[in-house]
Amino acid sequence: MSSKTLTDGARTGTEPAPPSSARKWWILAVVALAQLMVVLDATIVNIALPSAQADLGFSDGNRQWIVTAYALAFASLLLLGGRIADLFGRKTAFLVGVVGFAAVSALGGAATNFEMLVTARALQGVFGALLAPAALSLLNTTFTDAKERARAFSVYGAIAGAGGAVGLLLGGILTDALDWRWTLYVNVAIAVLAFAGGWILLANHRDAGNSKLDVPGTVLVAAGLFSLVYGFSNAETHDWGSPETWGFLIAGGVLLVAFAWWQTRAEHPLLPLRILLDRNRAASFLAVLLSGAGMFGVFLFLTYYLQLNLGFSPTKTGVAFLPMVGALMVTAQLGTTVLVPRIGPKAVIPLGFAVAAVGMAWLTGIGVGSDYVSTVLPQLVVIGIGLGLVMPPAMQMATGGVAAEDAGVASATVNAMQQVGGSIGTALLNTLAASAATDYLAGRDATSKLVQAQATIESYTTAFWWSAGLFVAGAVIAFLLFRRGVPQQDADAAPVVHM
Repeated sequence: MSSKTLTDGARTGTEPAPPSSARKWWILAVVALAQLMVVLDATIVNIALPSAQADLGFSDGNRQWIVTAYALAFASLLLLGGRIADLFGRKTAFLVGVVGFAAVSALGGAATNFEMLVTARALQGVFGALLAPAALSLLNTTFTDAKERARAFSVYGAIAGAGGAVGLLLGGILTDALDWRWTLYVNVAIAVLAFAGGWILLANHRDAGNSKLDVPGTVLVAAGLFSLVYGFSNAETHDWGSPETWGFLIAGGVLLVAFAWWQTRAEHPLLPLRILLDRNRAASFLAVLLSGAGMFGVFLFLTYYLQLNLGFSPTKTGVAFLPMVGALMVTAQLGTTVLVPRIGPKAVIPLGFAVAAVGMAWLTGIGVGSDYVSTVLPQLVVIGIGLGLVMPPAMQMATGGVAAEDAGVASATVNAMQQVGGSIGTALLNTLAASAATDYLAGRDATSKLVQAQATIESYTTAFWWSAGLFVAGAVIAFLLFRRGVPQQDADAAPVVHM
């Protein structure tokens, strides 16, 4: 049975008319607002952690769970969230996700102890896993005209790529001006706007209404992704030789292999393998994963450098990332609307990875006495230019040409790749950076402040070199996997508008 037949069979009632051009762009604004809220929360709380720790009195060892609880719930439930959107309607999933995310954000902001805050962060991940794929699939099924779709994905991809930096900025401003709790309360204000827009603009439609939820597949992939992210998170606090690290990583790998096997036999698979078998789409998923892994080298270690070595305040640190955000947004528009439609992804995405790799390698020139304008700013702009040519085009290619009944789960897979990539990058780069600092201190006077400062520089530059290596790997893989030429979308597989 063709995907077109499946889609037609899932429809009920009168087919709603496609949205007007103006209405489409308002839908984009609502979807982008919701996506910004989800992406912000991956980093906005990080900058407020010291204040939250002082207020609630939890230990340094427990501090990582404020971040990890969100990542674990979000990553492990993304595919389930995407399938729920396909089965029960994207508007329903979107609105429930927005309301739930706002409610648990308010709970976290009002936290009186560590347990309450961690619970709220985990629940944010749960509702984020419902909201994020619903938002992306709404975009995918609204914009079917090639030029309009390219412009829409340039905006969405820029938010996905730059949201972490915006989160650092907003987190710094709110923490400095108000209180750490406002890094969570701000979601309520964003959610009110997103909910109102979604309620007015969106119409519900179940593109996979005749399918059923794949319960065994859901359990396998949720447990597999949880184990994978948890294993990489443990690498930060333990080491790679710890059973809590390699044990969970092996378990995650086995569970995901079992999930892939089950998808070939399930009557209603959670992740139909036809989504993964398209060569350009598979290459795009890998591009999103590797860019997410390498990007953490910028956000994480450069934040440390700016605050601890250059003495920047949280707000000033956030502002320091804005040139990167601006460069990313410009090249996001250029890549999706001009370059990919003319020369194809095989040239554009590897080029973006190569430019980002050059920027990361250039960033290794930082030193104890360096200044932001000459040693950080130009490099950030170059990295932003490169990532703008990778993230938005890859997200567009990953979800393009997917049948309407698979739009939610395809969108969830994109988000899962970015989240897992971020977890891998954080764990890998943290471990390598710590080892570099330890190796530098060996045989030197570890009590000397100058030696200590240089050891931290060694840890940062090591992380930057490895991030550059991840981008180089991305360039090679993208060049080998993407097909030549401009991608042609199959009319039968094209997303159907159900707004």
